[in-house]
Amino acid sequence: MKKIIAMLMVLAMVFALVACTAKPAEQQPEQQPEQQGEQQPEQQPEQQPTETKVEYKVAMVTDYGDITDESFNQATYEGCKEFCEANKVEFTYKKPSGDSTAERVSAVEAAIDEGYNVIVMPGFAFAGTIYEVQDKYPEVKFIGLDVSENDINDCFYNHDDEGKWTTLIDENNPAHVAANTYCAVYQEELCGYMAGYAAVKLGYKHLGFLGGMAVPAVVRYGYGFVQGADAAAKELGNAGEVTIEYVYGNQFFGDADITAYMDTWYQTKNVEVVFACGGGIYTSAVEAAKKVEGAKVIGVDVDQAAIIAGLGGEGMTVTSAMKGLAATVKATLGDIILNGNWDAYSGKVANLGLVSGDDPTANFVQIPMESTQWAEGKFTQEDYKALVAKMFAGEITVSNAIDAAPATEITLNVYDNIKG
Repeated sequence: MKKIIAMLMVLAMVFALVACTAKPAEQQPEQQPEQQGEQQPEQQPEQQPTETKVEYKVAMVTDYGDITDESFNQATYEGCKEFCEANKVEFTYKKPSGDSTAERVSAVEAAIDEGYNVIVMPGFAFAGTIYEVQDKYPEVKFIGLDVSENDINDCFYNHDDEGKWTTLIDENNPAHVAANTYCAVYQEELCGYMAGYAAVKLGYKHLGFLGGMAVPAVVRYGYGFVQGADAAAKELGNAGEVTIEYVYGNQFFGDADITAYMDTWYQTKNVEVVFACGGGIYTSAVEAAKKVEGAKVIGVDVDQAAIIAGLGGEGMTVTSAMKGLAATVKATLGDIILNGNWDAYSGKVANLGLVSGDDPTANFVQIPMESTQWAEGKFTQEDYKALVAKMFAGEITVSNAIDAAPATEITLNVYDNIKG
């Protein structure tokens, strides 16, 4: 009996020990979530947020022209359309109902309302539009072509009677290019140089420069043109025989007064070719040149040969100093949409120029391969390619200074503005 009692006591003690050691195990689940979260995060990948790829839709908005203007709008439209069709990106364009910032803003907003989230705008006239929309639509990306930081900042300030900046319109909103905006401007002095160099190499000795208003871009075109003509004349050894007449119309359109002024250049001074640079002011140079057999013009911004031919100037265009608008939009959209590289453009204003010494057509500033009036033994496509290669390599440098006309060995006659 004593043995049975002893065995029962041992069993009771064993059960008691098992019960005591089981209690902590029963309490473990309350502590496990924290321990699992610390020790095994790799077991929960499905709970981690994932990055969503943005679906881009591109809209181009015209300024005061349309997509058949054979100028800024058409070049930009064709570049956007070509890229978007090739890459299956939805694309449209909008034409404002009139020529004002308010109407351009309405066109931009119409595109945004339709779901377009990349808006491409060509020309400095869009500075006010960018000012109005960039902060209002932070989820939309805005691309301004030939819109400078100075153009945009000008919108943030009050102005005095002379048009100079005085105070910020909103002291809490300093001038800026926002993080959702990218602008591209161009090194006009380089393609101006190419055009001046080509004209003199092609045998022209009496040249003219008719600028619109003396804004920085137009001045860079003009001074580049002078530098190129001077360099070519030095190479040919005839600097003493080359003259450039130089004037600004003080407006961006042609009229009877400017045409009459150009008449005196072509008919009295015997100017052979005029580089007409600045909006529609070229129309006056064309009208005057049509009255003189063999008189020529040089186009600007885009290849203007077809435009000038359409005005009755068939065969009149020697060359054009061009900005690579189509090349700009294709390269920019490609990097943003295909490579997801918006950070490289965010809030920046790029100054575009030469990117290739081998292929002139790849550059953001150039003269046209197709319509330039090349001449064997004078200036050929191969000569042009050699010129670009030297410029790209830094063997030829072109000043972008606009504070004073370049020093030259050729004769440079600078006149007061045609219009007051």
